[in-house]
Amino acid sequence: QVQLVESGGGLVQAGGSLRLSCAASGRTFSSSAMGWFRQAPGKERVIVAAVNWNGDTTYYADSVKGRFTVSRDNAKNTVYLQMNSLKPDDTAIYYCAVRDGRYISTIDPAYDYWGQGTQVTVSS
Repeated sequence: QVQLVESGGGLVQAGGSLRLSCAASGRTFSSSAMGWFRQAPGKERVIVAAVNWNGDTTYYADSVKGRFTVSRDNAKNTVYLQMNSLKPDDTAIYYCAVRDGRYISTIDPAYDYWGQGTQVTVSS
């Protein structure tokens, strides 16, 4: 049974940093693209960042470029999201996702496995 477990969320002041982790179990994802999405209250879930199967290609939403960094450790079956210079607008539930494909996609339906989400709250 495939499981994705996010951790690292919490409450932080504007300008602060958090590092999210997503550990996958049940199978290896070294040939899979992985992504981070977020859903703010009353809004649709949107992509934040994604990384291809070997980590050499990344994607970032315009709203987080220059502040967030996505990375992966295939030996640990884990993907990370380093979030710096956080803003109140970054407040959301953050989800990691994995797709059965090597290359990045920016849309929800392309991803096959999802974590349960972790809350990130940025206070002003």
